[in-house]
Amino acid sequence: MDALLALEDGRTFACRSFTGPGQATGEVVFNTGMTGYQEILTDPSYSGQMVVMTYPLIGNYGVNPEDIESDRIQVAAFILKEYQPHHSNYRSTASLADYLIDQNIMGVEGLDTRAITRHIRNAGAMRAVISTDELTPASLVQKANEIPQMAGLNLAKEVTTPQPFCWDNGKPQPFDPDQRPLDQTVWQHRGAKRSVVAFDFGIKFNILRQLEHSGFELVVVPSSTTAATIEAMAPDGIFLSNGPGDPEPVGDAIQTIRSLLDYRPIFGICLGHQLLGLALGAKTYKLKFGHRGANQPVKNFRSGKVEITSQNHGFAVDTESLQENDVEITHINLNDNTLEGFRHRKYPIFSVQYHPEASPGPHDARYLFDEFKELMK
Repeated sequence: MDALLALEDGRTFACRSFTGPGQATGEVVFNTGMTGYQEILTDPSYSGQMVVMTYPLIGNYGVNPEDIESDRIQVAAFILKEYQPHHSNYRSTASLADYLIDQNIMGVEGLDTRAITRHIRNAGAMRAVISTDELTPASLVQKANEIPQMAGLNLAKEVTTPQPFCWDNGKPQPFDPDQRPLDQTVWQHRGAKRSVVAFDFGIKFNILRQLEHSGFELVVVPSSTTAATIEAMAPDGIFLSNGPGDPEPVGDAIQTIRSLLDYRPIFGICLGHQLLGLALGAKTYKLKFGHRGANQPVKNFRSGKVEITSQNHGFAVDTESLQENDVEITHINLNDNTLEGFRHRKYPIFSVQYHPEASPGPHDARYLFDEFKELMK
């Protein structure tokens, strides 16, 4: 089915929908990963974004119920060079097209994804519309310009869990806070396992899998949870998750984190890293086209090693503004020298911009979960 992708700057790309009729809006970004499209689709950090895959052939191994990072597809649309409808893998249970159609997510193919990627690299990530119903370029470009800018959007509140839940044996276990209050009695394995409260700003399941694998008992709480509630729970550590959108509008969480800086060890990832930086008085800014893929080189100053990392973010913490706040810079990105990690010199606090759980991606940085455990000792 014929479709048209229109960017806010007026450039358009003819394409075909492989998921039927429809229209989608969002910010167009690109991901350089060769595999892991199902994890990308279900990563809450992609909320509000239409993802271009730079690898040309997508769909060949289908989808399955294990390789998900949340309870639903999070991307606004999926943009491919070539869709492969004949999937083949022993774990596959459905085709990519059926998966997208089932959740009413638009998928298009037949575009020059290299041209889109180069355009975004030159001009920056931008708003766009994809439609099968309206194929008039000028009309779609106008619609693209009416979409809210990503900067200034608090998307964390859109993807966070509405109710707290435990993560046990690789699965979320919901509970009623009225029957199981958020205080010290919430922990079922107190003493046997280190207890960790994980703030859900858009948390990926594999982060929770890795935390559980490290021996923690986990309670996941909504992004709006107050410092008083956390102190009533008296955890051994606090985890700040990944998530979508601009960190600055997530004001309540920033204030909560600031109140907890000297309370317990804190570990932040991605959006959690940015929120922790803001809580320490630093500034954040929007990157031109972001870092999205499984091959970003990061220098670890503490070990002297280079780690190949999985990343998905469009904002970054300003290094100079952070260094004024008794903070040690621990990691930088070797592609553009942006900040990738820091730790506080006084408080047991550290964070990284990338994804050490790496789903998909390399496992170079999984040692960070053990470092978090050591801080609690």
